[in-house]
Amino acid sequence: MGGLLVPMVSGSVALLMLGVQPIVLGEMLGAGRVSLEGVGVVAMAEIVTLGLGVLLGDLLAWLHRLRWLTLGAVIAIVALNLLTPSMQGDAALALVRAAAGLAEGLLLWVTTAFIVRSERPARMAGVFFVLQTGAQALVGLVLARWLIPSYGWPAAFWVLAVAAVLPLLLLDGLPAALAPQVAAGVDPRAEPGRWRWTPAAVLSLLAVFLLMATLGALWAYAEPLGQRAGLDALAAQTVIAAALLAQIAGGTAGTALVGRLPPAPVLALAALLLGGVALAVYATAAQPAWFSPLCMVFAFVWLFMVPFHTALAFAVDRSGRVASLMPAAQLLGSAAGPLVASLVVEGDDASRAALVSFGCGAAVLVVLLSMRALRALAGRTA
Repeated sequence: MGGLLVPMVSGSVALLMLGVQPIVLGEMLGAGRVSLEGVGVVAMAEIVTLGLGVLLGDLLAWLHRLRWLTLGAVIAIVALNLLTPSMQGDAALALVRAAAGLAEGLLLWVTTAFIVRSERPARMAGVFFVLQTGAQALVGLVLARWLIPSYGWPAAFWVLAVAAVLPLLLLDGLPAALAPQVAAGVDPRAEPGRWRWTPAAVLSLLAVFLLMATLGALWAYAEPLGQRAGLDALAAQTVIAAALLAQIAGGTAGTALVGRLPPAPVLALAALLLGGVALAVYATAAQPAWFSPLCMVFAFVWLFMVPFHTALAFAVDRSGRVASLMPAAQLLGSAAGPLVASLVVEGDDASRAALVSFGCGAAVLVVLLSMRALRALAGRTA
């Protein structure tokens, strides 16, 4: 665990914006810096390039340039966060945040490279998400309660820029290189060059993609949905920050249970719960008493299921290759949800985003059932 501290801090910095997106984008929407449709586009742009950054790191495998990669990514993140408040309009903001996402993705790849090489990658993935969500909850609460009310939404990007410097202070603790072969938790006979795609590998990535789309569609529009339910802007922001604490509880529980429960059934149950919450959010307009507990359930399930993503990846592929691609699937799914939601919301009404979330949750069940059917078919033909 000690050797993972530095990459976990780096990954937490990389994902910090994702946790506070609803607060920051909601404030930018209120200030007229972004349109309601643009909320989804800007959120999507950063998350997509974050996923592409992870893919780029995996493809190029900069295992002997970890310190240089971290240094370059941090400098880019700081500069782009400082540049963001000067941008005006959906297109300009999306472009700058897309560039920031690419740098954040490269920084996250460093974390992923360490996790898939750990002795218990599924558990370490859970620990990482608990740590980074704790950082998001703290920053989100400070922004919602103090900094944004006092200094406006640009303060969020000032804080993100300052936080991004933290990995540089710990750079000496980062190993200069990693071995290309996954050291633990995988089949040592599985050589990277011999790895091939299988239907199970594709479906596992697709299931996680859709699960994160279920989350992303609702989360990107959490603040306008909260106001639709009857909360004022400050109350909606506070609920979002509190939901991050519920994520920590869920992530802690998921990390403790990941080695004891089968991943596919757990993820199916998660899809049912997330889809049910989304449908309930859609059905409970102007009922603020319902919105907060629904957000807490949504947030708890969110992080509870994350360690099971990695467990599912290793269940279908012991080489670790699918596990190394899982963060990209998670991030691209998180981007696809807001993108689709942005295409269906109308005017000031964000309610259809909840329906998109429900639809993605239903699609997860179809994919997981397809995986089960393939396993059954393989068992009969073996």
